Amino acid sequence: MSGWEKVKSSKVRFSGSKSPFGRDDRSSSRTVRLGRIQPQAPTHRTIYCNDREGNRPVCFRGNSISTTKYNVLSFLPKGLFEQFRRVANLYFLMISILSATPFSPVSPITNMVPLSLVLLVSLCKEAYEDWKRLQNDMSINNTLMEVLQDNQWVKLPWKQLQVGDIVKVKQDEFFPADLLFLASTNPDGVCYVETSNLDGETNLKIRKALERTWDYSTAEKAVEFKGEVQCEQPNNSLYTFTGNLNFLNQTLPLSPNQLLLRGCSLRNTDFIVGSVIFTGHETKVMMNAMNVPSKRSTLERKLDKLILALLATLFGMCIIGSIGSGIFIDRKYWYLGLSEGVEAQFDPSRRIVVAAATILTLITLFSTIIPISLYVSIEMIKVFQSTQFINNDSHMYHAETNTPALARTSNLNEELGQIEYIFSDKTGTLTRNMMEFFKCSIGSEIYGTGMTEIEMGGVERIGAKVEMSKSANAMHEKGFNFDDDRLMRGSWRNEPNPDSCKEFFRCLAICHTVLPEGDESPEKIKYQAASPDEAALVTAAKNFGFFFYRRTPTVIYVRESHVEKMGKIQDVTYEILNVLEFNSTRKRQSVVCRYPGGRLVLYCKGADSVIYERLADGNDDIKKITREHLEQFGSAGLRTLCLAYRDLSPEVYESWNEKFIQAKSSLRDREKKLDEVAELIEKELVLIGSTAIEDKLQEGVPSCIETLSRAGIKIWVLTGDKMETAINIAYACRLISNEMKQFIISSETDVIREVEESGDQVQLAQVMKEEVKKELKKCLEEAQEYFRTVSLPKLTLVIDGKCLMYALSPSLRVMLLNLSLNCTSVVCCRVSPLQKAQVTSLVKKGARKITLSIGDGANDVSMIQAAHVGVGISGMEGMQAVMASDFAIAQFRFLSDLLLVHGRWSYLRICKVVTYFFYKNLTFTLTQFWFTFQTGFSGQRFYDDWFQSLYNVMFTSLPVIIYGLLEKDVSASLSRKYPQLYMEGIRNSFFKWRVVAVWAFSAVYQSLIFYHFATSSTFTGHNSSGKIFGLWEVSTVAFTCAVVTVNLRLLMMCNSITSWHYMGVGGSVLAWFMFVFVYSLLRENVLFVIYIVMSTLYFYLSFFLVPTVALALDFIHMGIQRWFFPYDYQIIQEIHRNDPDDYTRIETIEINSHLTPEEARSFALSQLPRENSKHTGFAFDSPGYESFFASQQGVHAPQKAWDVAKRASVRSK
Repeated sequence: MSGWEKVKSSKVRFSGSKSPFGRDDRSSSRTVRLGRIQPQAPTHRTIYCNDREGNRPVCFRGNSISTTKYNVLSFLPKGLFEQFRRVANLYFLMISILSATPFSPVSPITNMVPLSLVLLVSLCKEAYEDWKRLQNDMSINNTLMEVLQDNQWVKLPWKQLQVGDIVKVKQDEFFPADLLFLASTNPDGVCYVETSNLDGETNLKIRKALERTWDYSTAEKAVEFKGEVQCEQPNNSLYTFTGNLNFLNQTLPLSPNQLLLRGCSLRNTDFIVGSVIFTGHETKVMMNAMNVPSKRSTLERKLDKLILALLATLFGMCIIGSIGSGIFIDRKYWYLGLSEGVEAQFDPSRRIVVAAATILTLITLFSTIIPISLYVSIEMIKVFQSTQFINNDSHMYHAETNTPALARTSNLNEELGQIEYIFSDKTGTLTRNMMEFFKCSIGSEIYGTGMTEIEMGGVERIGAKVEMSKSANAMHEKGFNFDDDRLMRGSWRNEPNPDSCKEFFRCLAICHTVLPEGDESPEKIKYQAASPDEAALVTAAKNFGFFFYRRTPTVIYVRESHVEKMGKIQDVTYEILNVLEFNSTRKRQSVVCRYPGGRLVLYCKGADSVIYERLADGNDDIKKITREHLEQFGSAGLRTLCLAYRDLSPEVYESWNEKFIQAKSSLRDREKKLDEVAELIEKELVLIGSTAIEDKLQEGVPSCIETLSRAGIKIWVLTGDKMETAINIAYACRLISNEMKQFIISSETDVIREVEESGDQVQLAQVMKEEVKKELKKCLEEAQEYFRTVSLPKLTLVIDGKCLMYALSPSLRVMLLNLSLNCTSVVCCRVSPLQKAQVTSLVKKGARKITLSIGDGANDVSMIQAAHVGVGISGMEGMQAVMASDFAIAQFRFLSDLLLVHGRWSYLRICKVVTYFFYKNLTFTLTQFWFTFQTGFSGQRFYDDWFQSLYNVMFTSLPVIIYGLLEKDVSASLSRKYPQLYMEGIRNSFFKWRVVAVWAFSAVYQSLIFYHFATSSTFTGHNSSGKIFGLWEVSTVAFTCAVVTVNLRLLMMCNSITSWHYMGVGGSVLAWFMFVFVYSLLRENVLFVIYIVMSTLYFYLSFFLVPTVALALDFIHMGIQRWFFPYDYQIIQEIHRNDPDDYTRIETIEINSHLTPEEARSFALSQLPRENSKHTGFAFDSPGYESFFASQQGVHAPQKAWDVAKRASVRSK
């Protein structure tokens, strides 16, 4: 028995002992013969490394994953359940069941076949998507990796991995599970990890193994490793981990630095050895892969109301018919055979039963009032709009990053056409998030002579000229754009504060978590940083002569120039003792380091509000002057940080470090305890100065915001920056202008400062709430006064995070909402991610306005998910915002195309498609309804069963789908030129009850024409043998007229008619004739009917006359409406009616129109298949190839299967 087995067996003997963590010792779990396994404590788990037998009683989950929605057994029941959650499908299931009863006048198969077809298509789609997921899962689960078994590395598939196993991962391989990092081939037990699969960030992260485990890198040594890990239970927090390793009679604290997460890959390291902690669905990446709640568009919710209105109409018609049936039925109609002993449903003496039975009969007869193909058609249209139009739009393709637009869901296309409020982040969304060190303040002196874009914009606003001049020695590289000779090339030694400059530069070079890459030379080195700000600060230190070129987990190497004397260069090593990391709560980062001479220093950098609270007493002059400099930097739109330091005595540090180690070893509330310990040392700081970093505006942001404002969209900026910075950015991007009246609600007032200085938090809260209430009331009264004036000036509101916290309280949020809705723009500064989501929800739920949130970082995710539509920008802060979004774009300026072009077209198309479906089905059903009056409300069908069933599926479905894909009222260029057209979507002009009523009136009129023209002519109509027409002859003629009329009505509503429209309409009418020619030879009741009626003049008169009369009223109405009550787009059509007909061209596949050959190739590569959101809408793109038709337009591109539809609107030249 090995020593490790002896330890285990000895533990078995002590069944009553408890572990220090409150866990029953291993005796209960190992004594499996008792048939009962004691559960582990819910707060943590215990793992025995390299001991499968020891871990077996706990029954940890396996490493196999499954992302499929179904399995073989659950597919049919679960898939059908998903389909019947739709009201329309459930309705048709009920109709199919009713049609199988004796009350039904139609054959059950005619209702079941269309429903089965719809369900089959939907289930096939679900099965295909799930099959793709299954293939992906199988590929991942069967990936091979090396596991330690029998003293050697054995290759096993991922799915066979178990908790506690020792694994070996080589360079560029992915980690198969969440691993405890034990050893690596790099010195000092470090490895480099790329986390792009988790958060989209491509910069490398450093991970460090515990020093006691560095030697276990070979199979011979690793087999000896027998440790016990006590750690937290599986959770979805990617950036936290608490645990302890009990090893060789020592308890070693574990942190996120020792955890390698599944999905990440190993970089710049030959291999690592680790022990499995979490497997399969318990890994952090899988626990983050939870379904995002599906969003439904506002129009879809209104469609539900229309369906309910149709159901009410259906039941109204059935009740009228049932009452009529109860009144009409009588034995005096001897020819009906209603004698004694007839069935109860036809017994004149039981009129209530007759009426009730008639209701069931008529429900099945009038079931076509709800279009069964509506949802399928709309889904097809939306998916095509997303995959072929939005994703392929070269106007939204960013060549620099090779990033096209991406619709991650197809559910919300039309919602893009109704947005009234946009909530935008600033950094990385309005700005480029490409930080450049621009200015600084050291020892009460400002350095840096450049002028920012915002400063230039401010000068231009007052009418002055801007003259830009740079010195010959100005330095400019990525992350550094600084112009001031006083600090360059060692000149700082001649400044009045050289010691402050030296501390400033060392703080920049030491206080960070940046990783250097490449050659250790200033020209070739690259910095991998968690944020662009950090990289810019380290780059600045390099240019000032403090070149950070290497790091290990415990040492930072800095090449310092001109410190001892001018021209002297020396390499200095600083021992890093502790790192107090930055987070959104602390808003600061600190490093405790030891100089080569033994000096202990704490360097700290962070937000001014946080640093100033922790400064030592004294030095009031530098504090005051630096604060003025910070305000000056903020006014110039620069991002600021304060730098400070504190010298530590060995005694103070040792005392504090003990507490730090205890907090770091804690399994419970570790983050909280670490923050509390950090407070003990991050005090009595000495202010060094401040940095100012420029983040320039993205290209096209001002013009985009101006265009969106003209479209009636109100834009709010929600940012964590200071008020001065936010206001100046708002000026630069034309969100605020000098003509606007500004309401500013700030916590930086004398009254609030006095209370803050007293330190009474309760009093501060009361005072701030009263001040905010008073300011809100004052601003609201002023706004109401302004609206009473003739000029009606535009208003803007600026509020900071502290005031917003109280303004969002239940007692004040209504006042805040009323004031905000009266403003053209709102700027919220110093706000937290939670406040961003709260403001979005306030407008979404409080004002019931359609909202859109756009951001690029993880701090924007809650805001993106809170809005009706979330848009992520694939910028410099990873892909977390994109992964949580509904649509993704590369630049803010593309938002105008997404909304004004695609959004408006999608809204117009879906509205027209829905109302047309409503019209054509109501028309068809009302014809049957009028016939019931002539049949004594008996439920006799007017049309043949299959005519009724195929009306929606075959004879009227294709044209409306083509319309939904290709309809355009004006071209994309005119949509951009006249953004006011977008207001029709905000007003919901095309889906109001008034619009529905007009279509309903048209349906009633046309149904009367179809029925009465067809039936009245039967009195004089004769066939070739002299017989008058019977029921099936008349209904066949009426059905022919209905099919022709509703298809022609679609052409009348088209703004742009292409050959596809003609083929769709002509093909549908032709399909009817082909069907009826064959069907009349097979079906007994309509045997040769079409041949008989087509041999008479009556048929041809009806064929031409009835559609003409039926459509005459629509023609007159459309003419009156266009002449006297035109929509905005109709006015634009008239203005540009003589322009070249460019808007008939499809808006996509114009690849080379404004792209270089290299950009065009990148665009084609960006269109390769990729996975979209599996939570809403469609889940996978089909493999795509560019259309060969593109070559006819002079574009060389591979073929794309669905691109045939695109050529429909391309004019041949």
